[in-house]
Amino acid sequence: MSSENGPVTAVIDSLPYYDNDLERDPSLKERAEKLIQKELGKEVQSLHPRVPPPPTLFANSPLLQQEMARVETHQPMPQIDTFRYQLPGPTNTPATEEDWEAALKNAQAQLEHQRLRHMNFALLQQYGSNAWRIHNFLLEQTAKNLEKAVEDLKQLTVEVNRERKNFQTGVGTQLNTLETRWTELISSVLQIEMANVALEGEIDRLNKREVELSNL
Repeated sequence: MSSENGPVTAVIDSLPYYDNDLERDPSLKERAEKLIQKELGKEVQSLHPRVPPPPTLFANSPLLQQEMARVETHQPMPQIDTFRYQLPGPTNTPATEEDWEAALKNAQAQLEHQRLRHMNFALLQQYGSNAWRIHNFLLEQTAKNLEKAVEDLKQLTVEVNRERKNFQTGVGTQLNTLETRWTELISSVLQIEMANVALEGEIDRLNKREVELSNL
């Protein structure tokens, strides 16, 4: 809705906590329920502007994204490649010096890999439990904060609805008083009009009686 001076805010004249039109008219209530079910059955095309967009998981890790896609499609996990942990010797017979050097380098690489794994396991055993406890503590605090925010929002909603109900109930009482007063005034006006009609009839009768007496 708009005008020459700019947009005009639509005023909705409704007191849902006071009006009981649906209770007085069952057919109106049935139509309203059908409209509600129709709206609920519609597919939501757009979310509320305050609803954040869905998060992108593992945006900086393509490997984890690939693993997440595998889990979502219920694909089996690929078997572990154990070849990297083996120490194969030269395959050529007879083996050359280059073949033995390649096998030796592979063994050294495997040894270094196992050393790093052992170091990581040692660090994990020493610091991992505390890091995990701290992580769980932070998650619990975050969950408690979110639960408190939800409870505060629910309480605020209850208070807003209570204020609306009290306000509308008070306005409804005033409307009842004004409606009763309006009915009384209308009744008084009708009584006055009926009295005026009766008085005019009496005046006409007296005027006619006066004319009759003057003609005698």
